[in-house]
Amino acid sequence: MSIHLVGGGWSDGGDGIAFATFVDEAADRAQSRGVTGPPKVAVIVVRDGDGIEHADRLLTEVAHAGEIDAVVTSLIEGIAAPAGLLRDVDGIIIGGGLTPAYLDSLTGIFDEIRDRVADGVPYLGFSAGAMIAPDHALIGGWRIGGVAVCAELTAEELDEVTIVEGIGLIDVTVDVHTAQWGTLSRLVAATSAGLTEGGVAIDESTTLIVSDDGFEVVGSGSVWRVTPSDSRVLVDILAAAE
Repeated sequence: MSIHLVGGGWSDGGDGIAFATFVDEAADRAQSRGVTGPPKVAVIVVRDGDGIEHADRLLTEVAHAGEIDAVVTSLIEGIAAPAGLLRDVDGIIIGGGLTPAYLDSLTGIFDEIRDRVADGVPYLGFSAGAMIAPDHALIGGWRIGGVAVCAELTAEELDEVTIVEGIGLIDVTVDVHTAQWGTLSRLVAATSAGLTEGGVAIDESTTLIVSDDGFEVVGSGSVWRVTPSDSRVLVDILAAAE
């Protein structure tokens, strides 16, 4: 199964393409364990009072891709996720919002997430859910050494660019809302400063799918790959397949 990293944003046409492969994989997982109905998918959001609304919007997007049996957990920021949320699920969706809040609330179930994914359960991270997925998670900030590297509006309530231990599902750092919020410069600067060994920055309505067979980009935007090279930082674009 795969790791699905969505750069945030909501589709205009409601084609569900950013979620389609995830839904298919969850359905395959359900079928493999003898489930006759739609796959059971854990949907976890961490928000400041609008969690149900955010979860509903995610499920509207998912519904364009296919039917799931959603088990929604909406956590207020600062509340830790209880153990056992992922029991007998065929897929995991982690939503968007304030990335440090997701890290704080979900750290206690990181082992559970890793175990379920290792057992073949597909993971979909939307915005914040994508940013916390790697070994080394970029969770916000807008300055490095006091120098601005991106807009303060993208800082996630942090000053200095901050990279911490994430879930550990992939080995490259992730940033999101890239073309829309101008966050590519943050990942480039973090790489240049040696805070991370490069990574990927994902546009809205775009999904990077990572599996044992490699990677695929789907959706309406691009994935920007940032790589250190001697004294330089290289950037190239991985366009969505037509």
